[in-house]
Amino acid sequence: MRKNTKIYSEKTSKELMKEAGLLREEIAKLQLSFKSNPPKDTNSIVKKKKQLAVLLTVLSEKK
Repeated sequence: MRKNTKIYSEKTSKELMKEAGLLREEIAKLQLSFKSNPPKDTNSIVKKKKQLAVLLTVLSEKK
């Protein structure tokens, strides 16, 4: 997975906080739906978590 640090570094910290919240909600929804209806891409939760980690890393660098 390609790290999108350039995209995240151009955004403000408020935008990054909002996006982090959306990613957390999406991860929670994926975890719930994964139990009842397993998707074809079983690695999607891991990909979203990595994306969140990159976003939070860029956010902490801005502070």
